[in-house]
Amino acid sequence: MGESPTLAADALLDLVFPVWQFVIGVLVLVTVVVSVSRLIRRGPSRMGGAMLLAGGAAIGVAVIGYLVQLL
Repeated sequence: MGESPTLAADALLDLVFPVWQFVIGVLVLVTVVVSVSRLIRRGPSRMGGAMLLAGGAAIGVAVIGYLVQLL
């Protein structure tokens, strides 16, 4: 019996997937560092609203990720 080509494709995807997670994580980290540095340069007057917006976005992404995982 021959090996299924689907299994080979799944194995390759499983090897590549952590690399994409790492790349996405690095891009997110760079974005956060740049945005925080710009926010600090603008001063404390805008930090409160920006922190609320960023916190709300993070919670929203976490909730959407959890709901998608349940499907």
